[in-house]
Amino acid sequence: MIKFLLKCSDKHEFESWFSDSKEYEKLKKRNLLECIFCGSKDIDKSIMSPNVIVTNKVENKKYNYNKFNKIKKDLVRIKKFIEKNFEFVGEKFPREVREIYYDNKKNKNIYGTVTLEEKLELEEEGIDLATIPWVDNKEN
Repeated sequence: MIKFLLKCSDKHEFESWFSDSKEYEKLKKRNLLECIFCGSKDIDKSIMSPNVIVTNKVENKKYNYNKFNKIKKDLVRIKKFIEKNFEFVGEKFPREVREIYYDNKKNKNIYGTVTLEEKLELEEEGIDLATIPWVDNKEN
């Protein structure tokens, strides 16, 4: 079976099913196609997107959902580790990280926030940063 989007000379559009494309051609040639709105027999096929069938759609969704949950749990564990073992310096991060970088005596673990511009400046100075998605600890 195949479904075509049909259009009459008055620009009415409607869908119709055929056993195959040859059946459509045969009916059109015999002038047996008719607009369901106005009865016009001047019918043509219109552009229609193909129907793509995805196999194992439920399994794929379940797999993607399980994969997503695993990644989220890993990110939550990383977040908890950082919160426990690093000092949060907030927006002072660029200044604090420069002090640590340029003064080797001051070695402490920090985390905070930077703008994209600040991040690029720090990278230009040779300061490597890691960006971690900050996910919510909640299960949902």
